Amino acid sequence: MENKKKWYGEERRYKILSLLKERKKPQTGSALAEELNVSRQVIVQDISLLKAKNIPIMATSQGYILSEGDEKTLPFSRIIACYHPPERTEEELNIIVDHGVTVKDVKIEHPVYGDLTSSIMVSNRKEVKQFLVRIKETKASYLSELTDGIHLHTLEAKSEEDIDDAVKALGDAGFLLKE
Repeated sequence: MENKKKWYGEERRYKILSLLKERKKPQTGSALAEELNVSRQVIVQDISLLKAKNIPIMATSQGYILSEGDEKTLPFSRIIACYHPPERTEEELNIIVDHGVTVKDVKIEHPVYGDLTSSIMVSNRKEVKQFLVRIKETKASYLSELTDGIHLHTLEAKSEEDIDDAVKALGDAGFLLKE
């Protein structure tokens, strides 16, 4: 059996940062914990400490990723207002990604906490499925459940037309919040 190195404090946080820089793809807290021979909770705390030092780490539904500026941002972006029950989340997200559009985040306006935003970063059906499995496995609630289904999404795409087509399809399926 392999004898794994135990990483401590600043050295471990430096290693986490190095791994995020070299891998470029989201890394789950569990995978980082296993690799660094610590608990997932230690990784969560380390990520919080790194963020407190203004290191641009973003927690997505696929894991942690280093956000180095806006190089991953697609050229066109739009915020849309949606409304639906939790059981229609998969349908909503699939409509969007099927049009070549990325769902960057979900936002709600909470009556106590104000604006709450959570990164989603799903661009295809596989990522949508992973997001939904993660919600189910962790028994987490959708943010939109706090606002009776009302929420915003930031959409990003390579063209304005892709976003227009996705928004039209969402409207046709009854997902857009009406004035």
